[in-house]
Amino acid sequence: MIVRTLLDTDLYKFTTSYAYIKLFPYAMGTFSFNDRNETKYTEAFLETLKAEIKNLSQLRFTEEELEYMTKNCRFLPRVYWEWLSSFRFDPNKIDIHLDEACHLHIEVTDLLYKVTLYEVPLLAIVSEIKNRFFGHVADMNGILCKLSEKIELSNQHQLRFSEFGTRRRFSIDVQETVIKRLNETAQYCTGTSNCNFAMKYGMKMMGTHPHEWFMFHGAQFGYKHANYMALENWVNVYDGDLGIALSDTYTSGIFLSNLSRKQAKLFDGVRCDSGNEFEFIDRLVARYKELGIDATTKTIVFSNALDFTKALDIQEYCKNKIRCSFGIGTNLTNDTGFEPSNIVMKLTQCKMNVNQEWRECIKLSDDEGKHTGSLEEVQACLHELRLN
Repeated sequence: MIVRTLLDTDLYKFTTSYAYIKLFPYAMGTFSFNDRNETKYTEAFLETLKAEIKNLSQLRFTEEELEYMTKNCRFLPRVYWEWLSSFRFDPNKIDIHLDEACHLHIEVTDLLYKVTLYEVPLLAIVSEIKNRFFGHVADMNGILCKLSEKIELSNQHQLRFSEFGTRRRFSIDVQETVIKRLNETAQYCTGTSNCNFAMKYGMKMMGTHPHEWFMFHGAQFGYKHANYMALENWVNVYDGDLGIALSDTYTSGIFLSNLSRKQAKLFDGVRCDSGNEFEFIDRLVARYKELGIDATTKTIVFSNALDFTKALDIQEYCKNKIRCSFGIGTNLTNDTGFEPSNIVMKLTQCKMNVNQEWRECIKLSDDEGKHTGSLEEVQACLHELRLN
């Protein structure tokens, strides 16, 4: 088995799941897989993938895990973890097939508080099996050698970062090897997004909130109000905890213009996940200044496909302007010499309850060509936000 515990996922999946339960318990959604490299897969790959997905139904939340998460996630009530003890992945809800061009299709539809939990394990499984089928074998010594250089850079320059690499890891073994070494030698590694390895190695669990939270609000309440309402509702659930706001679901320019003084003061900072990081720093610092807020008390978390050299440049640029830290994923858990999988699972449709019609969920991006959704809906969104 590749995924051996329900905790082999990112913290934000649990926090988002609970937010849906709390505010939108009847809402439904569909997550859809997309391989941006348009990889051609084989029937043998598909059968192996189906067998691995079938194994997900065997996962059970243990008493030890329940006690650990209750103790270490004070922002989530025990009742949530007790519900998770009865949760089971249902392979029958996962529609998986190859099309005529041998491209992989995966779709999962369920209540949002359940379906959100499928994303990370499915991506991790696809990534690992894909590497096996392409004959990619990880050179652990080579990986650790490169990792040592990154850790040395971080230690030398006091570069604060978290490991964010579960979804597109090369394999679970590579991720564990990396995390173990980070825990032993990286003085400025602040934690990992992976709950299982946080528990195993006594590290801090890290996480913000995802694009899907904003995409759901955009589909249900309109794109103009999506950022404001998504942040307000997050505060309604978490009361100031988990206070890093994601900025780029409908472009960071729109986010900054929507950012109210109340939200800017309440949230500890902002996550930058696409676009030009240096321009974003300047724009965010300027927005804080407009709102009468000292930007040096706030933090930007950068998670935009970073390596350590680029992170160092960004840290230097942030100096005396704003605090910064980094969420580094693929560059830690899939820096093997082989091309990492460019795969995602996105919320593609949602409805508030079983009686409502389905509404498409889309995402704009600060990176050109990375808008997700139908051309028609993307154009409607751009028009509503006056971006076209």
